[in-house]
Order: sequence, then structure tokens, then C-alpha cells
Amino acid sequence: MKNLLINACTSALTVASVVAMPQNLMSATISPAIVESFASMPTYNGEDLELTVDNRGYHFRLWSPMAEEVRISFYESGTGGKAFAHAAMTPNAATGVWSLDTTEKLMDKFYTFSIKYQGKWLDETPGVWAKAVGVNGKRAAIIDFAKTNPEGWANDRGPEVKHFTDVILYEMHHRDFSMHRNSGITNKGKFVAMLENGTLSLNGQMTGIDHLKELGITHVHILPSFDYNSVDESQLPSNQYNWGYDPINYNVPDGSYSTNPACPYTRIREMKQMVMALHKAGIGVVMDVVYNHTGITEGSNFELTAPGYYYRQRPDGSYSDASACGNETASDRQQMRDFIINSVKYWAQEYHIDGFRFDLMAIHDTETMTQVANTLKAVNPSIFVYGEGWTAGDSPLPVEQRALKVNVAKMEGIAVFSDDIRDAVKGHYSDAADRGFASGKPGNEETVKIGIVASTAHPQVDYSKGNNAKEAYAASPEQIVNYVSCHDDLCLTDKLAKSMSGSTEAERLAVAKLAQTIVFTSQGTPFMFCGEEIFRNKKGVHNSFKSPDDINAIDWNQKKTYRNQFEYYRNLIALRKAHPAFRMTTAEDIAKNIKFDKVATTNLISYSILNNANGDAWKEIKLVFNGNATAQTVKVKKVKKGTWKVIARDGNLNPDGIGEFAGGEITLAPYSALILATDK
Repeated sequence: MKNLLINACTSALTVASVVAMPQNLMSATISPAIVESFASMPTYNGEDLELTVDNRGYHFRLWSPMAEEVRISFYESGTGGKAFAHAAMTPNAATGVWSLDTTEKLMDKFYTFSIKYQGKWLDETPGVWAKAVGVNGKRAAIIDFAKTNPEGWANDRGPEVKHFTDVILYEMHHRDFSMHRNSGITNKGKFVAMLENGTLSLNGQMTGIDHLKELGITHVHILPSFDYNSVDESQLPSNQYNWGYDPINYNVPDGSYSTNPACPYTRIREMKQMVMALHKAGIGVVMDVVYNHTGITEGSNFELTAPGYYYRQRPDGSYSDASACGNETASDRQQMRDFIINSVKYWAQEYHIDGFRFDLMAIHDTETMTQVANTLKAVNPSIFVYGEGWTAGDSPLPVEQRALKVNVAKMEGIAVFSDDIRDAVKGHYSDAADRGFASGKPGNEETVKIGIVASTAHPQVDYSKGNNAKEAYAASPEQIVNYVSCHDDLCLTDKLAKSMSGSTEAERLAVAKLAQTIVFTSQGTPFMFCGEEIFRNKKGVHNSFKSPDDINAIDWNQKKTYRNQFEYYRNLIALRKAHPAFRMTTAEDIAKNIKFDKVATTNLISYSILNNANGDAWKEIKLVFNGNATAQTVKVKKVKKGTWKVIARDGNLNPDGIGEFAGGEITLAPYSALILATDK
């Protein structure tokens, strides 16, 4: 295509005509005939979608097979002002892609696409593949990406992960982690908060990245960091808060976490600086991704480029809503599948991201998720992919095709959250008053065992007695993420406060230790919610997605108040990292090496990890969990030569031992774990 010339006087690209752009008036339904036509539409998987820049100029590409016309508008700034130029794009019927190539000087300018559909011009959009945007993501930016790389970026690498069971996940929100006045952090709520070393709370405790290193986790799982809808980036002094599960632009960082949202370079450079700082600390970075729905339906970038295509519809043409957010994307359609796969690949390559957590992953199909894992493994074998193995509502996607937890065995390289261990240990997520095994409710013992063996087949675990899963669904422990608390629902501290009415704080602290001990000694990958190591609460708010900072921000002064709790968590993490017996990698090893003891007492679980499991230096590890409000006495066999090393007892834990035990009867304090080990 020949280049279009800029007129020096009018500063506009020469086009035949420019049509006014009315507000988008998309229907809430799509004709069933159009929906049926989606399957036969041409698709395009080239890496040049949106914009590429080379020594031949600027090359714009938009996939929009239903468009009757497409044009680009160019702007001097990311918001406000009129377009200084417009240009028509040329279609390719075989690929559905519209193109424009030009040698005009466009660096650091902004642009939007507009399509004509069913005789009407739809609103402007930065396109689905925008990689740099202006404030609030309304216009795409043309930038030199080389200028976004921190010094030494080419040599930046995340931690090597040989097995996903070696990962220890720590879920955090940028604002929660650094926003409190006691954090000692200058760049509160920003990507670059992680660049600050030596930060201390008002009472002298390590905070920020130093806290993460002190705690010992291997990966941070950061809540959505792509460009999302609910925070006005032009009004940041108003201190708006949101978790960010309402995507706008999937392939660019959100401006609210940057120090200058109006500058397209800043948000990209600062996110890379954050990743690099964490990597230097030996910590991997997992992105929480939300490809299952968009923040809005009408007016979304998907709708403004290919109306209806990227979303699933019911038989009558109405938009399906398995996300409970108004829409759900159609990963089973090729262009959407390619978008998801290429998007995570882009984040892995451009931002050196070490893992991806998929929100409501079961809205996606198993084939897409398998291809995601395979693609990322080719980029970096250490990348960890996991997600929520459920939906928030029904979907037209057949159940057998959904990336549900019960279908995880179909998805090599993918892990799912275990709601089995979550609900069994602390009580059901949907009932604030419900207790679990750790807080004194009998009847959850078998479901806790399902969590201990990472939902794999085990001869001593009766899945028919499970509260959630009724069969072993994981092919490997590397497919299971164990947890008791996350950003969703009541955090563990608040859950215990509501369910254990009349309890003392000391009792709740003990239950929290027991709950996390079960998680961190179970097979699979452990996951914890940020701040719970210092007994963080959210003042009882279960859905704090837009609550203010005084609800969500971690009060770092609590680290001194609950220093004993922190030390227990730190030692628990160190124990897991030091002993591969807690990190077996095959279902066969778990079935062979874990032996449960027969226990008559309710809310008591006792088992051994045998045979120097997974190459462990300890020949046998004995674990006993007492979820009762009263002390319990158990009998432990004597070691033939030597004694047991006491690793944990009565709320105390040290990987190097806190004493010795000859064997025989031993009493466990209420709500506590006993861990013994021997190398004989």
C-alpha cells in the first residue's frame, strides 16, 4: 500500500472524507445467524496485529472481518483535543485484517481505530492489542519500547523452577502492601514501591521487599496489573481503590500504579523495574489475568472491533454471563483463543512475567489452557500457570470442555486451586459462621486428607466422604494449589473472628497457625494471602474490591505485635523449602510414601511421610493435627535407633528442632500441630 502524506499546513493525513463518529448503540443481543457465522470467519494469528514499527515505517493492523470500513485517527495527546489526522485502512478478505502502512513521523503520537458496522460508525477504540496507552487507556500510544527497559533488563531473569511444588505463592495487591502510613514506603501503592530497600514500620520492623525476603516466599502473585476500568487515572489524588477485575486493555500496565499515568512510557518502565527488583531478590512475579470477561460489554474494545465475536452468546443471541459480570469471552473461538495465548506470551517476553493466575479459569476451554501452558513453557519452562477451576454461573460451553478443577487432568502444565482444603480447614467460604477442621468442627477430616494428598488417588483416602470433590481429579500434585484464604471472601483473620464467637485472640492465633501448617505441609503448591503472617484483617469486609485503604491496607505495626505469628510462618516456609518430602511431584510417590494412621478421635488427623520421600534426609516425618478446642493425647511409636526430633509442638516450630521425643504418649495443645522427624 502506498504511504499517505501529511499536509504540512493542516497536519492531517490526506483522506477522501471523514465521517462523524456517533456514540455506540450496540444491541444487547446478536442475531443467531451472525453468531453462527463466527465459526466460518477468517482468523489471523500474525504477530503484527495493532502496530509494528521498523525501518520501513509504521504498520497498523486491525482484525475486523465484519467491518465495512475502518479508519485510524491520530492525536497529539492521550486525552482531549481533536484528531490532527485521519486515514482509511485497506481490507484483506482472506484474513479479516485491515492495514495501513506509512512513513510519516508518528513516534510519541496517539491513535484510535473506528469501524463502520451495519451502516454505522462505532466509537473509537485503541484496539484489542494496544501495548501502550494514554491516561485511562482511551487512545493507544506510539512509543519506542527500547526506552522502557531498565538498565540491565536484557540480563534480567526470574527464579528457575524445576517443579511447581517448589513454588510458595504470596498473593498481594499493590496498594494493600505499601499504602499504610506505617509502611515506611515512599511510593505508596505504586509499582516502584518494590524498589525501596531498607523500609521499616514505625516500630522498626522490616516492610516492603525486605519483608518478602525475610519471610522466604518464592513468588508474589499480584492482583490485576493490566489496564482496568474502575479507577480514574486522571484523578489519583482522590485515592480510588479497586482490585482490578474489570479489564480494558489487556496488554498494557494500569496507570494508577505508575507515578505518571499520562506518560505511556512511565507505567511500562516502572512495572519492569518492579519485576526486576523482585527478580534480584530471588522472587518470581505472577500476574493475575482476567481473560474471562471485560469490565464493560457495550463499548469494550472487543465489541468495537468485532461486535459479538469475542463473547459467548446463548441460543437466542443474548450474551451469556458465566462471570457474573455481564459477559463471558469465547475462548473456543479461534481469534479469542489466539488472543489469550499471544497475550500471555507477550507478558512473559516483554515483562519477564514468571507465572499467570487465571481468574474464573473454567470459563475457558481445556484446549485453550493446554495451548497456553505449552506456549509459555516454550518461552520459559519455569513459568507457572494456575487458576480458579470454576465459573461464577452457567455457560454455553459444554461442561466436559470447561477448564474445571475436575478436568485438570486433561490440562498438562495447569494447576487449580483446591477449594477442598480451603473449606474443610477453615469452614465454608459462603457461611461466615461455619467452622472448619482447624477451628473445631468435626466431619471434615476426610476432605482435609484430600487436600493433604493434593487431590490425587490414595488408597487410604475415601473421596466419597469428601465435602466437595467426590473423586481424585489431579493427575499430579503439581496441578493443585492449596490455600485457606485469598483476596476473595473473608480473610482468615476475619473468618475466625466471625466463626469462633466467644473465642480469645490467642485461640484464633493458634487456629491460624494450625490452618497454615496443614496447607504448607500438604502436597501441592502452597498459597497465602499477604499480611496474614502478621494477622492482617480487613475489618470484617468480605468483598473489599472497592473498599478504601483503611479497610484493605496492611498495618505494618502489627508485625511487631504479632511477631511470634510471623516467626512461625517464616519457619514453616523454611521447613517446606528445606524438605522435599513436602514437595513430591508424582501421584505414585504420594500413594507410596504417605500413610494415614487410624484415629478414633474426631478432628484429629495423624499420618507419616515415609521412605526418605522425594530424596528427603528425613526417613520419616510424623504429622498430627489437633483441630479440637481441648488437648489431645496420641501415641507415637519409638524410633529403633535414637529419638524423634520435635519440629513443631504447641504453637512453636523450628526446622532445626525444638527438642527430642523418645516415643510413646504425647499431648497436643488445643488447635495445634505436632511435627516429628527422624533420619533413622
